[in-house]
Amino acid sequence: MRQIVLDTETTGLETSQGHRIIEIGAVELVHRRRTGRTFHQYIQPDRAVDPGAVEVHGITDEFLRDKPRFTDIVEDFVAFLRDGELVIHNAPFDVGFIDHEFGLLETFDQRTTDLCRVIDTLVMARSMHPGQRNSLDALCRRYEIDNSSREYHGALLDAEILCDVYLAMTGGQAALSLDHNDPAAAGAGRRAAARRIPDDRPPLRVIQPNTAEQEAHAAWLQRLDKAAKGPCLWRQLERDSQ
Repeated sequence: MRQIVLDTETTGLETSQGHRIIEIGAVELVHRRRTGRTFHQYIQPDRAVDPGAVEVHGITDEFLRDKPRFTDIVEDFVAFLRDGELVIHNAPFDVGFIDHEFGLLETFDQRTTDLCRVIDTLVMARSMHPGQRNSLDALCRRYEIDNSSREYHGALLDAEILCDVYLAMTGGQAALSLDHNDPAAAGAGRRAAARRIPDDRPPLRVIQPNTAEQEAHAAWLQRLDKAAKGPCLWRQLERDSQ
């Protein structure tokens, strides 16, 4: 399962007023683990950035002056998205802007949903926490995700934070990796569920099951297989990890 956690920054709030994307940030997950692959690009919008938008993300016209245009990066962007599942907070906003950029291209006739499925974590959060604040900052507080480095909004930074929030919302421990040779996955695990644990903590001791425990485990899986009328989820995870 390949998922792309994505965020954008824009010149303003409405495509109907000619506003454009100026930054795209995306983080790749495969089977709920960070792969280390990201997509990050600043974009020259060929228009001024609204002062109110600059106050939010800090990206100025001067900074964007020498950046590529959307048409220059669209091929790489589409290749990164294709056949994945997009995870976005308040998806209609970002998808609307992406589709607006696609629509401005003379040689491109697809939309975001032609390339991938979309999950809206804001809709998910409102369902899980009705009547509560469900902004990204509020979810960080609720799930104890460290966003102290977020002085300004930034597409890649917000995508990384949303990645941690999404994994926590949907069962955060699944993001943890037991493979200490996989820096990307191990880093994801620390960020998603253990930000307050010092990096120099000694490695955890692994205790292997004895014969009796292995037999008990096998018997329990057989009962689960029978109840599920097929291979239980644990066996599927074991197969995927091989």
